[in-house]
Amino acid sequence: MKSYIVGVGMTKFEKPESRDWQYWDMAKEAGSAALADAGVAYGMVEQVPVGYCFQASTAGQRAVYELGLSGVPVYNVNNNCATGSTALMMARQFVAGGISDCVLALGFEKMKRGALGGGADGGARGGAADESFKTSPVARHYAVMAAGHGFEMSPPTAQIFGNAAREHMERYGTTAAQLAAVGAKNHRHSANNPNAQFQDVYTVEEILAAKPIHDPLTKLQCSPTSDGAAAALVVSERFVVRHGLHDKAVEIVAQSMTTDTEESFSSGSCIDVVGKPMTAAAARQVYEASGLGIEDVDVVELHDCFSINELLTYEALGMCGEGAAGKLVESGATTYGGRWVVNPSGGLISKGHPLGATGLAQAAELAWQLRGEAGPRQVPGARVGLAHNIGLGGAAVVTLLRK
Repeated sequence: MKSYIVGVGMTKFEKPESRDWQYWDMAKEAGSAALADAGVAYGMVEQVPVGYCFQASTAGQRAVYELGLSGVPVYNVNNNCATGSTALMMARQFVAGGISDCVLALGFEKMKRGALGGGADGGARGGAADESFKTSPVARHYAVMAAGHGFEMSPPTAQIFGNAAREHMERYGTTAAQLAAVGAKNHRHSANNPNAQFQDVYTVEEILAAKPIHDPLTKLQCSPTSDGAAAALVVSERFVVRHGLHDKAVEIVAQSMTTDTEESFSSGSCIDVVGKPMTAAAARQVYEASGLGIEDVDVVELHDCFSINELLTYEALGMCGEGAAGKLVESGATTYGGRWVVNPSGGLISKGHPLGATGLAQAAELAWQLRGEAGPRQVPGARVGLAHNIGLGGAAVVTLLRK
């Protein structure tokens, strides 16, 4: 059965502790906005998958209770940085499988200040030597990095992606300026997004001169920790017809989730261990299922947790050949006036990255773009959108949307 997004909502993404609110407050704001966008009452919702990483078990129920006490099933979802898109995928599966006609996917995060660590508790910290890495779910990933690059005292996620950047530079001649061009583009895009955590514009030179995090990555090429929530209401075709939601409906044409295979670890490369093979596999599955290709896509929201990951994703999605991503962003092909507009929202780097909400915020941005409701950041004539959300550990979700 076909499935459609008919309502989306999100809060402004903000620096942790900058606003006096609880996670259930932000979830209520985003969920209520999605329901209002569709003109659907919460009492019509049949199931609610809720994504988050840093709150306690059943926090999903606590958040959803702010929308109503209807007794419907609530599922608590945690899939690292791909949590939001995992909740969306569950919602789509409930609808596509004929189990439900109306499902609300909700994601939120209330985070700590500071660099995102990789310890077993998932907390924000920067100590690479922390003992919790020995039992961390991503210990195998970091072991690959350590074997090839060592383990330094910079934030661990920045290390593994920074080392992927070093490999790409050594292998393909990618330059620091090309990496910085990703940050410059996404910060420029976020200037038109009132929901973005940052709305300042920077030049490539300013990004290169920013505080070093893990060479070659500087602060302005790294996604921040963030508080925020996002939601999407997913319904069946008969629900769309019954309630006259054709103008709001954006079809989920195809969607795929992949996890790590032997390919992620066998090469010893950080490029592979951070998820490029997963992304390529998910993209292939989506293209095959939909009969569409990247050449049919107008607008892309992808997981630029660090500038290098945007470049790796260009290649994994088939937007350019192997090793050509630096030249692609440098050419202007991924911004307004180019072949695609990538991360018109500002992406994770500038919009922010509250883990549980990120994938659903991507869906919200694409829904607004495909409905022509994105205001000053509108991509002209956008009809097909692609979302890419990835988490170490690992999970990659690729979603193709069409109006």
